[in-house]
Amino acid sequence: MTDDRIRAVVADDHYLVREGTRQLLETSGEVRVVGAVGDADDLLDAVRRLAPDVVVTDIRMPGGAWRQGFEGIDAAHRIRALHPRVGVVVLSQYADALFAVELFRQGTEGFAYLLKDRVGDLDELLGAIRAVASGGSVIDPKVVEGLLARRDVRGGPEALTPRERDVLREMARGRSNPAIARVLHLSVSSVEKNVNSIFTKLGLENSGDVHRRVAAVLSYLDPG
Repeated sequence: MTDDRIRAVVADDHYLVREGTRQLLETSGEVRVVGAVGDADDLLDAVRRLAPDVVVTDIRMPGGAWRQGFEGIDAAHRIRALHPRVGVVVLSQYADALFAVELFRQGTEGFAYLLKDRVGDLDELLGAIRAVASGGSVIDPKVVEGLLARRDVRGGPEALTPRERDVLREMARGRSNPAIARVLHLSVSSVEKNVNSIFTKLGLENSGDVHRRVAAVLSYLDPG
């Protein structure tokens, strides 16, 4: 019998968090955790040996000559460089968009940035895992929410309307236009109009590509 579950490696230096995440994912029935490690060096070794579909890693872990506080992000970049088919979900306690932008600095494909409390929200975590497993991208909606509030307070012609902010938040989750329409109870044509307006205000070419949609979110939120 073929096992079509997503193969994952979990990385966190706290044993209880690591095991809790592993058990939560296993009980979903969608994910098979093939490895669980406690530092960035062991994570790279596990990816090499076990060839997972997805890695779920904490942003901070001991190990090797990694930048302190960015170990998970640096490991994510190394994994994508060496194993481009492996998606990476980075779990972080930091809602500051600086860290999300750092993760996506070299490209958005196959990366997700979620706040660590999403571990308790199985649907959100599984959604991110599914997205990166297929090459998509996700940014935690709470990160988007905070930066939108700070960015739009300036007003001006580039400010987004409340509805456009709603759509942008759902774009950050990696949702397609039909999926956004279902969540926001809008018609698909209405979502398309809002997406086009967002791209116009950001000076970006409209595209249905998931990675470029997330890149559009980042271009709006990037404080640098």
